[in-house]
Amino acid sequence: MTRWSLLGAGAMAGAMVRGLIASGSARAGDVICIGGNDPSAANLSRETGISAAATFQELLAGADVLIVACKPQNLASLPADLAQLTRGVLVISIVAGKRIGTLARLFPDARNLVRVMPNTPGQIGAGVSGWCPQNALAERDRSIVLALLDALGKNVEVQESDLNAVTAVSGSGPAYVFEFAAALREAGMAAGLPAGTSALLVQETLLGAARLLAQSDTTPETLRDRVTSPGGTTAAALAVFAQAGFRAIVRDAVAAATRRSEELSIDS
Repeated sequence: MTRWSLLGAGAMAGAMVRGLIASGSARAGDVICIGGNDPSAANLSRETGISAAATFQELLAGADVLIVACKPQNLASLPADLAQLTRGVLVISIVAGKRIGTLARLFPDARNLVRVMPNTPGQIGAGVSGWCPQNALAERDRSIVLALLDALGKNVEVQESDLNAVTAVSGSGPAYVFEFAAALREAGMAAGLPAGTSALLVQETLLGAARLLAQSDTTPETLRDRVTSPGGTTAAALAVFAQAGFRAIVRDAVAAATRRSEELSIDS
């Protein structure tokens, strides 16, 4: 079995651990984590049965894979001997904005490096991750990466140059959906619905629409048109969206997020 080490024990690290164990890709006894100056590692150990390391030497003793799941600002404070400790280890990073070049300086003797951009629905196994390796992956290492990402949901391999756009679309995307949900809830309340009723209608409508889209073999535009009758209520609402430039707003928002992701990746 693969020996998994996690540098970080937050929500996404916990999602990975739980998903790996639930899928049978890892046993609790083959997983170890280390956290910062908080009880996150101890909590994750208690909740899942994995080990919590007290030192990086303990974390990486016999490690096959290191998942780097700490905050970006914490990379600068990692000990210098981590380079030696990760010699021959497959390093998978979910650290936002940290390029493979930066990871290569931190882990120069890793057998390969993989950069991943997951999103928060991965915490319930419903996420999607964009990812790219430093070099072509050996068959076993590809299986390891896919086992990890399958634990979070779906995944797509991309070029590293595309990861800023991936970040803007799917990494930040859940926040766009939540903002739309909040706006639709408030609109329902303004139309006279009780708050709880409006919230339930919005939640179930978004959930059902997403499921329908996922199970359909057609485009969002076609599904939209199937809801829309000429001169009807949906057409009236969509006309307001069009007049306000809804698609342009979304395009500009994603462009802004992409630019910011590029800025955060500079010199990193």
